[in-house]
Amino acid sequence: MKSKRGYRFILLLSCLILCASTACSSKAIADGSVDSYATIHGKLDVPVRATWVWDTTQIRSNPQEVLNYATANKINTIYLQMNRDVKIPDYKSFIRQARAKNIAVDVMDGRSAWGLTESREQIASFLDWIEVYQAQALPNEKFAGIHLDIEPHVHPQWKINQASVITQWQGNVEYIVERASRMKMPVAADLPFWLDNYKIPGSTMAVSSWMIRKFDSITIMAYRDTAAAIYSVAKDELAEAALLGKTISIAVETKQSKEGDFITFYEEGSAYMEAQLKLVEKMASVHASFNGFSVHEYTSWKTLKK
Repeated sequence: MKSKRGYRFILLLSCLILCASTACSSKAIADGSVDSYATIHGKLDVPVRATWVWDTTQIRSNPQEVLNYATANKINTIYLQMNRDVKIPDYKSFIRQARAKNIAVDVMDGRSAWGLTESREQIASFLDWIEVYQAQALPNEKFAGIHLDIEPHVHPQWKINQASVITQWQGNVEYIVERASRMKMPVAADLPFWLDNYKIPGSTMAVSSWMIRKFDSITIMAYRDTAAAIYSVAKDELAEAALLGKTISIAVETKQSKEGDFITFYEEGSAYMEAQLKLVEKMASVHASFNGFSVHEYTSWKTLKK
């Protein structure tokens, strides 16, 4: 009898410790007492389900609308563009409210010119702003990470001197990653799926391979409107990231596109998109690197037909 009682006591104690540990972890995420979700889990307990918020003024004018939509659509990560016209208290308030709902907020910015060395001062200014903000914010007001959308392939210089642009882009990425490391912030970047067609100058390494190695995680812009096509264009990066121990979020488009209806879910609507994403998840889950979806972007997503 004593041994049974002792076993039951140990079992009960173990359960209490496990529950307390889980509760503490959840509270730490919600109240922001850790700088990012990665501090506890390496990645989210569940795959990323993210969206971009480009119009940052919405966190000042309609913060609850943004957060209510995020909650209703199971969004756990928001890429929020840094806008100096939005005041620091507005960022702090929004992030506090987001953290209370277990939503991570990454500070986001970028433009095609950031692929050029001449834009280093702009990049430095962006990182300086983040450093100052993080230093004065309370734990539950801090950004969870940095998210970049640079895309130098749309800059006119890409067509004139592609090799030079790639080299300059590499230099800027190394600068950003080093600054982010000093701030102890994970840094991710949006990359088009076809970037593996281009090589690092003087090397046989694909540009996408170099970028996957440099960033903590990558968001692959697999802009297609069927599960088969989305997985097809993302699978090579998923496989490579898995070998490197990195994570990949697959991005899809909801904005109307001049490139063709096959690029976006604009015509099909949200129910069709969700069905396709479930199919993609089944296919992509064979890769250890797969870490959910990012839907571009908040404003167009919420106006998709049902």
